[in-house]
Amino acid sequence: MAKSTLTVNMASLLLIFGMLMATIYTTGALTGGCYGRLGDNLPSPSQVVSLFNQNNIKRMRVYDARTDVLDALKGSDIELIIGVANSDLQKLASSQSEADSWVQSNIKNYGSVKFRYICVGNELKPGMTESQYLVPAMKTIQNSINSAGLGIKVSSAIETGALAKSYPPSEGYFNDNYLDILNPLIDFLNSNGSPLLVNLYTYFSHKDNPTDVPLDYSIFTHNGVKFTDGSLQYTNVFDATLDAMYAALEKRNGGSLNIVISESGWPTAGGLDASVDNAKTYNNNLIQHVKNGSPKKPVNLETYIFAMFDENQKGGDEYEKHWGLFSADQTAKYQTTFN
Repeated sequence: MAKSTLTVNMASLLLIFGMLMATIYTTGALTGGCYGRLGDNLPSPSQVVSLFNQNNIKRMRVYDARTDVLDALKGSDIELIIGVANSDLQKLASSQSEADSWVQSNIKNYGSVKFRYICVGNELKPGMTESQYLVPAMKTIQNSINSAGLGIKVSSAIETGALAKSYPPSEGYFNDNYLDILNPLIDFLNSNGSPLLVNLYTYFSHKDNPTDVPLDYSIFTHNGVKFTDGSLQYTNVFDATLDAMYAALEKRNGGSLNIVISESGWPTAGGLDASVDNAKTYNNNLIQHVKNGSPKKPVNLETYIFAMFDENQKGGDEYEKHWGLFSADQTAKYQTTFN
């Protein structure tokens, strides 16, 4: 009997140890990287996958479906958010067979790739022609996923510019002109148990209003409480913006939705306070900070840093080209610790 008891106890201890290690692994792997490809000097997809592995980056976001990228990910342990480009929404929305073909070509044909989410569209705004096709395209993709029994969640990524008010966070609500996009999107996410993907950049809040959003408040280095909202205390603009998004969702029947931060980062050049030191501080602090969530929802927050590489073909202001953790030659611009 003593031997049997010891065996059971040892088994229990091994089970507890395994669960603990799984928890540690999951917590350490919360933050992934965005693999944008708007550059003419970027490493090959196989080199990129090796770079992810070398730096213990366990999750990747890509913005479209490319055969060379999917081939490079075969058999890897990297979990993938695969994107559907805005330009593809109309054809997918108008034809279930188009959606079936997309899922066959880019999901079912890659059974050894660990797909986490399908992100249909990115930062659609009022007035964009593609916005009317967003949820219809999500529905046809979801139908294909369901028919194949794959269980992959379908979502879309929005920007925090959809907020009409973000301060104080508890009073956050969406711009009326975004509601034609957001109301059906929230309904879809609720119906399918999918999270909302949110691109959240404190850099833009600081750049556009450095007086009210100072640097220390933007890169997680402010000492002490910046302000209190009810019983919740805020020390950084990341939490304040995120909780304003949660509050806005509650006002639109989206209070039960989880949020994934599908992009966040800080540029190293080309704009106000865009520097290697500030980017290093922001991104390393972000990786640690999201393990504890926000004051309103203090839970692990899945996050993706934008971006893995500088992209020399991005348009717009100069800082748009300088978000990379790595230069195009795969040299780290600064040390980043993902666990």
